[in-house]
Formats: sequence, C-alpha cells, structure tokens
Amino acid sequence: MKLWMAVAVVFCASLGASAQIKPCEDLKSEIAKKLDAKGVTNYTLTIVDKGKESDGKVIGSCDGGTKNIVYQRGTASAEPKPAKEKQPQ
Repeated sequence: MKLWMAVAVVFCASLGASAQIKPCEDLKSEIAKKLDAKGVTNYTLTIVDKGKESDGKVIGSCDGGTKNIVYQRGTASAEPKPAKEKQPQ
C-alpha cells in the first residue's frame, strides 16, 4: 500500500511539472489573444531569458521556466511628439 501511494505521488508530481513546459511562441500567442479580446491595444510582448532585466512586467514563464514573457504598454521606440507651435497671423 505504501509503495502504491509513493508511485502515485511521483506520477502526479511529474504530470504537474510537464504541464508547465510550454513553448514560448504558443504562450505568447495565447496571451496576445486574451489581451486583444479584452480590448487592450498598443502593447508589446517580448520573450527574454529568465533573470534578464527588462522594461515592463513579467506576465508568463515558458520553455520550462528558462524564459519569461514581458508585457510593456505602448511601443519601446515610441517617443513623445513635440507640441505644435503657434504660427503668427
């Protein structure tokens, strides 16, 4: 009986670990679909190595926890537009 319980625990633990291994591109597209469905616009999702500094918020982990998906509002290269100057009349 104890052996059966030990085998069941090991089997269930391995199922949980394998369920979290997901390719980054698949997870990134799932997240993008959810954001689009909620009406979110003007964002970027970037795949980075785990532990690497980045601007934005980590919203997912993929490739067995070796990489993160980072969400950032707007675009990384967006610059504020200069104010229009009044032309003399």
